[in-house]
Amino acid sequence: MSANPIDIPEAEAANELMRLARAIARHDRLYHAEDAPEVSDAEYDALVRRNAELEAAFPHLVRPDSPSQKVGHEVVASPLSKVTHAVRMMSLDNAFADEEVAEFAARVRRYLNMAEDAPLAFTAEDKIDGLSCSLRYENGALVLAATRGDGQVGENVTANVAHVRGIPQQLDGPAPAVFEIRGEVYMDKQAFAALNARLMAEAEERAAAKGEAFDPAAVRQFANPRNAAAGSLRQKDPAVTAQRPLRFLAHGWGAASEVPQESQFGMMQRIAEWGVPISPDLVLCHSLEEMLQHYRGIGERRADLPYDIDGVVYKVDSLALQQRLGFVAKAPRWALAHKFPAERAETVLESIDIQVGRTGKLTPVGRLAPVLVGGVTVTNVTLHNRDEIERLGLRPGDRVRIQRAGDVIPQVVENLTREELREPFAFPDHCPVCGSEAVAEEGEVDVRCTGGLICRAQQFERLRHFASRAALDIEGLGEKTILEFLELGWLAEGPGDIFRLHRHRTDLIGREGWQDKSVDNLLASIEAKRQPDAARLLFGLGIRHVGAVTARDLLKRFHELPALREAAERAHGGDVEAVAELTSVEGVGPVVVEALGDFFHEEHNRRVWDDLLSEVSPPRYEVETLDSPVSGKTVVFTGKLETMSRDEAKAQAERLGAKAAGTVSAKTDLLVAGPGAGSKLKKAAELGIEVIDEAAWAEIVRAAG
Repeated sequence: MSANPIDIPEAEAANELMRLARAIARHDRLYHAEDAPEVSDAEYDALVRRNAELEAAFPHLVRPDSPSQKVGHEVVASPLSKVTHAVRMMSLDNAFADEEVAEFAARVRRYLNMAEDAPLAFTAEDKIDGLSCSLRYENGALVLAATRGDGQVGENVTANVAHVRGIPQQLDGPAPAVFEIRGEVYMDKQAFAALNARLMAEAEERAAAKGEAFDPAAVRQFANPRNAAAGSLRQKDPAVTAQRPLRFLAHGWGAASEVPQESQFGMMQRIAEWGVPISPDLVLCHSLEEMLQHYRGIGERRADLPYDIDGVVYKVDSLALQQRLGFVAKAPRWALAHKFPAERAETVLESIDIQVGRTGKLTPVGRLAPVLVGGVTVTNVTLHNRDEIERLGLRPGDRVRIQRAGDVIPQVVENLTREELREPFAFPDHCPVCGSEAVAEEGEVDVRCTGGLICRAQQFERLRHFASRAALDIEGLGEKTILEFLELGWLAEGPGDIFRLHRHRTDLIGREGWQDKSVDNLLASIEAKRQPDAARLLFGLGIRHVGAVTARDLLKRFHELPALREAAERAHGGDVEAVAELTSVEGVGPVVVEALGDFFHEEHNRRVWDDLLSEVSPPRYEVETLDSPVSGKTVVFTGKLETMSRDEAKAQAERLGAKAAGTVSAKTDLLVAGPGAGSKLKKAAELGIEVIDEAAWAEIVRAAG
């Protein structure tokens, strides 16, 4: 990515903001909703900062789903009931350098129109890496406890917090009629180590009782104290929470019928008087120098603290000034989190393993001599990709410096023995799982297995995609069923085996969850796809860069799958005419041509293709268009479509004789805007383009027949 967002074209910035929104939303879900983060705090913070830089440079491109507009993650699929917060639980803006803290203090002064030498106090306290929780007290009695969730709606954990140390059921002394105390539920380092040791011992006892061999690597343990705290508090059964040594520290408050102090520091002291623990490192600072001095002091003692922290939080002390400052987007103007740099340690890289993901990506993972980093014993490290290994000159046996900042999987930051004369690591050019060629496409760093459907590492995801609604839409063949059939060996040869499942009818009847009717329904659904739509079949094969729209465009030109294959194979062999023929298809460029050529060049893929076409007979692909008000026009869809997928909407436009485009321009005739429509809607208004909603589009489709 470009270091300076102003130096990139607007279209590129819009695409990057889209990718960032999706990536950050996924990491938010993993962190807040599933307690299973995949990236480090530092990597996540870098994504958020990049998003903020781009939005500052291109404010008109801010997306409705931008992470700058969200806090936490929506509560979904939880066994706990939902709670709407009376006062939204906000997030905090982050700083990573002293200069950013200085700018924060200066910004506060500018907003309040205060002179540089005017007195301005801030509180400073350590930022505990735990699970945010809000405690509602009415007349001093605890009546409700809830997690943060997405800031507006959290999960009800009232029964669970009864077992959390530091959360009293009744406040000491007089308290307001309503007062919500907010803070972090956490597990200290010693308790975390003891919990993991107990889980290991219990697993060993169970294995011994069953007379089975004990495999320590198979025991599921918590990755870090934050995950342990989150997983322990968010339990449906409070008895499970009761077995986990959780604690609570308050750092603020929410809804309150009365705030009996005039300062942040004074209010936190009052909360402590009520019997709720606060940070012992909470101090009052009267200058920037005092704030930074406190930050450095806690940083030096960080490893010796009983709990994990990832920074220091500064807050304007005066509550009257806090009220004047207010909030911006998802964070208060009067508070800032000053993050610590990643913790580091040295160890030996013992080996490099190659893992194959469901999309075929080959990911190198370093196996380390165990080392303690930030209270967690680290044995694995992500090496990202082939280029990263080459950049660091990594080889098994190297002594490396790794860093961790609340990470689940740390990263190597330096090779300390790269100058030693040893052979470089040979990154595989064939898949370690299936033996197919492994290649990196031009302009990409990731190496991917070309085995596709024949590769065991990719089989499940590819088969799920093949049977999905967007592809062949085989009713009854969902994830659970595909997994079951894979384990039975019934789908070993790829999607062609789906159409031979009728041979296993007798074996399937009587298995758990299967009866005569359910088996016959599944087999009937499969038989109904013996003559599938050719474009759906092509899309279902999961060829890189060949999405649903591209598949339809290719079949519009070639009409039959064998003709498309022939052109792809000729293009791979350097046939200029074949390349020209393929790239004449709208939306097909060199990247798609290369992906098609690579797919058919691989013998495994050709075998799977031939096997599949021996079972199905897709008719010649012809697009029949209807006369309609949009025939010959260019239509763009934007926002969230609620009654159909984006691909289905584009297919409808093509059937009505219209061209479905992805961007708004002077050539656009009609914009169909759903909820959340943003920059495209604004641009359409500027260009005077007709705009309708989804219901009006549905009426056009219905009227055309």
